[in-house]
Amino acid sequence: MASLRKFRCAVLSAVKHDYVARGVASHPRFELVVVADDPHVPDWAHERNQQFADAHHIPYVRDVERALREFDVQVAIVSPEAERHCDLSIRAASEGKHIIQDKPLATSRADALRLVAEVERAGVRFLMWNRNFLPAVLHARDQIAAGRIGQPQAIHADFYFAKDAGPRRGERQLGYPPIDWQAHQIAAHVDGADGGLGREPMGELGVEGIYPLGYIRFLTGVGVRRVFARSTAFFHQAHADNGVEDLASLTLEMDGGLTGSVAIGRIGLASHPSGGEMKLHVLGSAGALVVSEARPEVGIYYRNQPAKEARQRRVASENDFLLADDFAQAIDTGREPVMDARASLGIFATVEAALESCRTGEVVEVK
Repeated sequence: MASLRKFRCAVLSAVKHDYVARGVASHPRFELVVVADDPHVPDWAHERNQQFADAHHIPYVRDVERALREFDVQVAIVSPEAERHCDLSIRAASEGKHIIQDKPLATSRADALRLVAEVERAGVRFLMWNRNFLPAVLHARDQIAAGRIGQPQAIHADFYFAKDAGPRRGERQLGYPPIDWQAHQIAAHVDGADGGLGREPMGELGVEGIYPLGYIRFLTGVGVRRVFARSTAFFHQAHADNGVEDLASLTLEMDGGLTGSVAIGRIGLASHPSGGEMKLHVLGSAGALVVSEARPEVGIYYRNQPAKEARQRRVASENDFLLADDFAQAIDTGREPVMDARASLGIFATVEAALESCRTGEVVEVK
């Protein structure tokens, strides 16, 4: 049956978050058949791509267009350095391939608009990888849809990632040269703390803002009109040296009269027994919800436990499978997936406005 056909996938660079490709491959309707990248990328990128290809027993081709044309692929999975997201996704769309992309959508408005235009011109489906199908988030959506708290009026998201980012601010001696952003992110790949990989320094709003803003959009179904934000480099020297934030707060004026807010940061591994404090608060006309994003979870403690091992671990999460399943259904039916190109552009525009607000100290319209 056509609805059960398998989709052959090209992994267009696996240098940043290979968990996106692995998450897609967790669904039986998606098959990884080739890794591809441009020939001019640096050696460290070729090495990561080759390692991923070898681990999955598929070829690595140093020619993106040739891989898309010669391996009979229907889906491109895009996860290079942040600056290259749009370029690879646009090229995939121009070849008629559906796209699953790592966050962020783009590092510039011009690139974001070009990508959305090409996706819509080509008539392909686009999914920004996200966390909206975590069990607690789905439960919150169901409770709101069932009217348990009446009409939503305000929503707040805490999103504090408990990950290190090199030396703590103020820890290094005076006179040391500033930390090179890209070199630091390349080294951080070992423990998965390289979310801002790329030449251009990126703070937590740009790197992780998609998650809490995605939750807010998913639960309310409305966009953001105006933003007031504040940010600082409070925890990490790499962020301070490169002029980007590791801690921020946002106040959101939303469509339909809703009020939103976000507190976001990269707060250091020692600050939390698992991935960090991530919580949703939804106030309605007839009640309220407080939702811990990590639930359900179990605590695991034992003698001689490694210091960096998470004490609290999520269980019963099928987020990756559900995202892939939603994308397969979107391709089958022609509908849009849970976070399509337009929704991703809305989140990008909100982050863009928030960063401008941080610079100017003014309320900024989301464009």
